[in-house]
Order: sequence, then structure tokens, then C-alpha cells
Amino acid sequence: MKKYNYIAITFAFLSLTGCGDGIDLPSLGVETDLNKIILPDNNINLIQVELKDNSVPMEKVGIHSEEDFARIREKKDVEEPWITGYQMLKESSFSQKGTDTYPVAYIVRGTAVTIDGATVGENYINAARGASIAYQQALRWKIENDDEYAAKAVENLNKWVQTCVGVTGNSNVSLAAGLYGYEFAIAGQLLREYRGWEPEDFLAFQQWLLKVFYPANKDFLVRHHDTNHLHYWANWGLCNIASTIAIGIVTDRRDIYNEGIEHFQSGVTNGRLRRAIYHDYSPEYNFAQWQESGRDQGHTLMCVGLVGVICQLAWSQGDDFFAYDDNLFLRGCEYAACCNYTEETVPFTTYIWQKHNQWNGISPEEQTVVGGGKWMKRAIWALPYYHYKSIKNISDEKLKYTKIATEYVGVEGGGGYYDPNSGGYDVLGFGTLMFAR
Repeated sequence: MKKYNYIAITFAFLSLTGCGDGIDLPSLGVETDLNKIILPDNNINLIQVELKDNSVPMEKVGIHSEEDFARIREKKDVEEPWITGYQMLKESSFSQKGTDTYPVAYIVRGTAVTIDGATVGENYINAARGASIAYQQALRWKIENDDEYAAKAVENLNKWVQTCVGVTGNSNVSLAAGLYGYEFAIAGQLLREYRGWEPEDFLAFQQWLLKVFYPANKDFLVRHHDTNHLHYWANWGLCNIASTIAIGIVTDRRDIYNEGIEHFQSGVTNGRLRRAIYHDYSPEYNFAQWQESGRDQGHTLMCVGLVGVICQLAWSQGDDFFAYDDNLFLRGCEYAACCNYTEETVPFTTYIWQKHNQWNGISPEEQTVVGGGKWMKRAIWALPYYHYKSIKNISDEKLKYTKIATEYVGVEGGGGYYDPNSGGYDVLGFGTLMFAR
């Protein structure tokens, strides 16, 4: 198979009508009012996390620290919820020493494409599972100090590096690049200290992330498929920010990391934190409304999970987005948790997303679009709950609904435990095991 660079292979097959989660494009003659969307006032104290100079080295830590693993080793056999969390990891089919991954030459999402005269259908689930497998095997290595898990995880990552040369499809290529870019990067970061990962192979892994995923991440955040910058829902921007940050960490590229941090604070897409979390109701209510809250709850919860990942990755580098805007993310968690795991009502600010189309309230429980309705279990709550409760010492009163969500979901599993389709792999999971304090 021929090798193509990202831009050539992606946009040769780009179908602008197959936008997946996007809105119909203005370029197709559809009338839109995107420029009239009422945005929150983002000009007041916008930059709250100062960018470090590009010469400042990255910390050699990703989403989990050695302190996390020391805590788990101490508690995994003697105390809940670590006992159950560890048991779930051990029982996962993905975390076993013999579990293989199945790399593809091109990660395809959104539509079938033609490559070298052959039709290649959607196969992005291979990447979703591949990243989850490497991550879970890496966790077991770190917890159990058994090099066989690391050896298998590295073998699986090396296979992807040696096989995969691009991401393609229609505009949904941006979702594939964002989601699997950040997940592969996190898995690789966990394994970088394994002595059995040959230096040249780890370097090849870093270069693979920089060639296959990062260009697509940057292209979306800068160009967003030549659409209005508010065209794509928040989850698109968030996953590409997460990937940019994670890749910056594992490749020791402060400049790339800073691109993600900068966009999270002041970027033009709905991935900007104050656009992803669209309306803040404080101090009257301890709530903040998500940009996708009127759309469906599946994508809203996806945003909760992605912001959690971004905040945790940045936290590992000494940058505190959990505290951004007086704990804005906490109020977003409270809002989404109240909507999804109680019958209580929340305030709602109308969101106009297309001419003659607007959301006037929370998506109905019977919502049947791809994202789904409420009461879904997603492994996204333990991370913010334990951070705000045990690190920030936030009161139970302020964490009322996030606690309800955490208890409703229960001890969190990871890839393979939830939806077998893409939604079950939007986060790597095992939050209870990794973040409980």
C-alpha cells in the first residue's frame, strides 16, 4: 500500500455532506444563523492559566502519576473501592497478557473510502479498542510490576506504528484523530519508562503520533473543514484539544502542548472551555449549562469526560483547569449530573444553532439520536468527583449531583465494559481505581 501524507489522503475522500455530528454546511446553501449565536462574555479574565515558555521541559507524567499507582498498590487488596476497581481491570478481556490488537493502514471514520482501488469501510473501532488494550495492559504493568504486561502493550503499540499511516473518511476524520490520538498518547506515556521498549521504537511511536494524529488535530482547530468556527459541536474541539495536549506531553513538545492549552482558553471553536460550557448560572445556582445539553445527553456526557481528561492532563503539568473560572468545570458536572441522574429540573438558556432551529430545554429522555437520552452509564465521574472532593476539599453540598452520578455509575470499568460502539470508548475509563482517594 502506498503511503500518503495526512492532508492528501484525508481530503481526497472528504465528503462535506457526511458531517456526522456537524450541521449542514453553509457552503451547501443552507441558511444558518451561526454568526448570531449569543456567546458568553469571553473577554473578561480569559487567560487564567499562563503558558510556560516553549523552552520549559515537559514533566514526564501523563494522566496518572506514580503517586496514583503507589496508592493503588497499597489498597487494591484491602480496601474498597480499589478492590472492586482492580478486580474489574483484571477481569477485562483487554488487559490480559495475550490480548492482541489489530492495526489498520488507515483509520477510517464517517464513510467508506477508496484506497489503491479497494473500498475500505469504517474501521475506527480497531483504533478505539487498540488504544484501550494498550492502556489496560499498561495499567496492569504499573500496578503489578509484571513486565509481561508492558511487553505485550509495547508489542501492540509497535504494530500500530508499523502499520498505520493515516486517518481518513469524511469530516468525521477529526473525531478519529482527536479521540484515538489522545488515547494512544496516554497509553504510550504510561509505558515510556519500560526498559523493554527500545529507544528507537519509542521514538518511532512519538513520530507516529506527530505524523498521523497531530496534523489532523491542528487542522481541525485552525481550519475546521472551512466552516464557520461554531459549526461543529463542542465534543469535536474538545477531543482534538485533548489529543494535542496528550501528544505534546508524550513527545516532549511544549510548543504543541501550549497550542492545546491556548485553544482551551481562547480558541474560536466550541472546544473553548467557556463555549463547551455555554452558560454559567453562578452564583444563583451551582450549575453551568453545556453547549450540547439541548442536543442529547450522550454527547453532553462525552464533553464531561473529555474536559475531565484535559483538566487531568494539564494538572499533571502543573496547570490547574479544575479551578478555572472559580471551578467552572464543577458547575458543569453538577448540571449534567442533575440532568442525567435525577428527575429534578435545571435552568436552561436557549441555544440557537441554525435558522429556525434552537434548543429551548434539556434534550428529552426519549431522545433517540446517536447520542441517546439520560440514565446512561459512562466512566467519566470518578475523575472530577475525587479531584474536587479530596484534592480541592469541596463540600458535599457543592458536589451533590456529581456524587449522585458517581454512585449511580458505580465502580467504573473501561473500554469493553460499556457501549460496544464508539461511545463506549470515548474515554479510557477505570476512573474509580485510578482517582479514588
